[in-house]
Amino acid sequence: MAMSAVDIAPLRSLDEFLLSQSRFQVPDFNNSDKLFNRLVSNLLYYQTNYFISYLVIFLLIGVLNPGKMLVGILSMAIIFGLLYYLSNKQDQVKTMKKEHPTLVMMAAFCVGYFFIHQIASVAGVAGVAKKTPMALILDEWGIEPDLKYIS
Repeated sequence: MAMSAVDIAPLRSLDEFLLSQSRFQVPDFNNSDKLFNRLVSNLLYYQTNYFISYLVIFLLIGVLNPGKMLVGILSMAIIFGLLYYLSNKQDQVKTMKKEHPTLVMMAAFCVGYFFIHQIASVAGVAGVAKKTPMALILDEWGIEPDLKYIS
């Protein structure tokens, strides 16, 4: 499919996207076909709004925690790059991806989460973890806080 054939969905108003309460109804969880159809319709109708929301949240977190965001992005890029490489080199991985895509995706995210958690733990033990401004001031004065009083 050529890029010229792709149409961008219109940006819906904020009132229509979030603020209008008349459109919010509890879905019928007993009818899975209707629930799935409603979910897909909502995603397609508001796709531009969801994309912009995702982009704003992603950029906000990136600005507030650039180091953590970089570690997360690099970790997940390594995990998915390894998954891509293995699916091209190993027939078993390729078959597993085709037969159980949700399981493979969830496993990749779990491994990525574990990997990021381990990096954060190692960085904390190595003393790379951030300190608060007050902790830095107290450290400069040679005062060690008694942590049993901090809750």
